[in-house]
Amino acid sequence: MQVIDVDAVARQVLWAAFVLSAAFGAIAQRTHFCTMGAVADIVSMGDWTRMRQWALAIGVSIIGFNAMVAFGWVSAADSLYASARLNWLSSLVGGLMFGFGMVLASGCGSKTLVRIGAGSLKSLVVFIVLAIAAFATLKGITAVLRVATVDSVFVTLPPGQDLPSLVAAVTGAGKQTVALVLGLLLGGAVVAWALTSATGRSTDSLLAGFGIGAVIVGVWWASGQLGFVEEDPNTLEEAFVATYSRRMESLSFVAPFAHALEWLIYFSDAGRRLTLGMVSAIGVIAGSAAHALATRTFRWEGFRNAADTASHIVGGLLMGVGGVTALGCTIGQGMSGVSTLALGSFVALGAIMTGAVLALRYQMWRLERLA
Repeated sequence: MQVIDVDAVARQVLWAAFVLSAAFGAIAQRTHFCTMGAVADIVSMGDWTRMRQWALAIGVSIIGFNAMVAFGWVSAADSLYASARLNWLSSLVGGLMFGFGMVLASGCGSKTLVRIGAGSLKSLVVFIVLAIAAFATLKGITAVLRVATVDSVFVTLPPGQDLPSLVAAVTGAGKQTVALVLGLLLGGAVVAWALTSATGRSTDSLLAGFGIGAVIVGVWWASGQLGFVEEDPNTLEEAFVATYSRRMESLSFVAPFAHALEWLIYFSDAGRRLTLGMVSAIGVIAGSAAHALATRTFRWEGFRNAADTASHIVGGLLMGVGGVTALGCTIGQGMSGVSTLALGSFVALGAIMTGAVLALRYQMWRLERLA
């Protein structure tokens, strides 16, 4: 029996995650891809261009992920998103907090990384605050509050909360076949909507939609196929190497911030290792910085005043607490999670969008009062 070199496999997964996330950072910097910006464009100007970019990326990721399920390469059940326990209240409350916070902080977790790469010191502060708040919500004082309140309210769905598993359980059809059909129908519908407008077919929109959607699918493949070992020689069990959860993962940008902070603080501890999430965060910064430097758009950016500082700090806090509570951000739940067609991801995404709209309305109300 061949002995698998788990460390070598882990290095392959980490390098794949870095390259793919660097592509994410460069594409996002080039196309101004941003969930918060997409919502703000609609609320303030009625412009749906960036929302079509975002929808196209979601559609591509849904089709890609469920095609891999159909081929037997990955399974939604191996991810955090499709478990039998549907924490709907956590997704709702956490999503609202995250959505409100990302507006105050001028962008979500992924946009924070992209802006750091382009020279934003404001976003560096947001990153630090978000990481501390996320760490506290994973293991600290707000973690105790989270577990005792919203996490105690849930619904159990024995087949799993992803739509293919639920439909397969009801109809008796094969899960792989159902995944392919639902992925093509739902993902195809979203892609079709995104492409119905000329703005959705612009060069930037196509690059952002197909490029970022493909990155999400690529990271799923890296962790779920490349990083899967049938028998870890250390545990003699199946394992997904190089992920913090020891499950299959794709991009997400809240908990990995906390893990990165923990890794830096305990760097001398030989037991602490880089994971896919940490490397992905580094990759996004590197990709954004490379594009900004190559196009000479790199600019140092600081806070305008104390009010601007306070807004970004509060936004970072809300995103850290909310993102961990909701099990992800606009990318973690909104793309990686939604690509698995998990019910909790749809709840979280809807709550994030609602929170963002509420925050934008709040900011407009404040401006009107000041005027």
